[in-house]
Amino acid sequence: MRSACLSLLLVTACWALPPFRQSGFLDFMMEDEAGSGVAEVPDVRFAPMPEGPKCPFRCQCHLRVIQCSDLGLKAVPGDIPDDTTLLDLQNNKITEIKENDFKNLKGLHALILVNNKITIIHAKALSPLTKLQRLYLSKNMLKDVPANMPKSLQELRIHENEITKIKKSSFQGMSHVIVMELGSNPLKSAGIDAGAFADLKRVSYIRIADTNITEIPKGLPSSLSELHLDANKITKVTASSLRGLKNLAKLGLSYNEISSVENGTLANVPHLRELHLDNNALTSVPPGLSDHKYIQVVYLHANKISAVGTGDFCPPGLNSKKAMYSGISLFSNPVPYWEVQPITFRCVFDRSAIQLGNYRKK
Repeated sequence: MRSACLSLLLVTACWALPPFRQSGFLDFMMEDEAGSGVAEVPDVRFAPMPEGPKCPFRCQCHLRVIQCSDLGLKAVPGDIPDDTTLLDLQNNKITEIKENDFKNLKGLHALILVNNKITIIHAKALSPLTKLQRLYLSKNMLKDVPANMPKSLQELRIHENEITKIKKSSFQGMSHVIVMELGSNPLKSAGIDAGAFADLKRVSYIRIADTNITEIPKGLPSSLSELHLDANKITKVTASSLRGLKNLAKLGLSYNEISSVENGTLANVPHLRELHLDNNALTSVPPGLSDHKYIQVVYLHANKISAVGTGDFCPPGLNSKKAMYSGISLFSNPVPYWEVQPITFRCVFDRSAIQLGNYRKK
């Protein structure tokens, strides 16, 4: 009897349900009332949305990389995530780096500020960046090398600014720097303090091109493998200017006003592979090339060289030279190339590696 009554009640309840209606998500959440025996669900219509990762307005953020380039920004954004490792602020209109702009970015590895209008960097602005490895400040309006740069820095590019002086303290303690770019600044030789590069114990690449320096800077680190001093106003190369550069493999001195290379100069760079002396005022082939064991590429075009001797490039015996020449350029010189004897290039790898002729008197 009790079973029959229960069945009758279930049938009655089923017939009492309203017609089927597809409920929305919020409607479903509101169907359960207090005391119905079902766990109460909070009203999500008024619940706060979970906070996502911070990202400065209009910037793009992905995996701790914050890209805020080409946005017309006049100042560094104030809501940069603390865990940022790369911050790109290039091609904006930032004029000043303030003391607290990077105060929370202790894990930043790369900072790109290229092509802004920066004239001032606060003396303490870069101090918090204890893990910074790459600092790109080119194409700004800086008149001084920034103070208190992180000792962790490995790459500094500060070309195309208005820097006129490199102080002895500019790179103090920066023993991890490997690459340094200082070109296209109104630098003069007198503006580079003695010992300015002394602390750069590991640097392998320095470029100081397109400035007003008249001599090779003194006291360059012995760790250098590439030195680029093109498009300056250097008038001569002395033996003392390259003393100690035993690891130098590439020397760029193109587009200067060099009229002489002192005898014994190349002996101070025993591992030199490439020598670029084109577009200068040389009247003869630099001495010491025939004694150099490893040099392979020599650019001497667009000078005033009028004669080439049989002993200018190659030693009397081939056994004394460890590497054959792979490139010698002598074109655009007033040398009568048809008078140059073939034996002159006996230590050249291939005849196609020699470039002669095409001189036009200006």
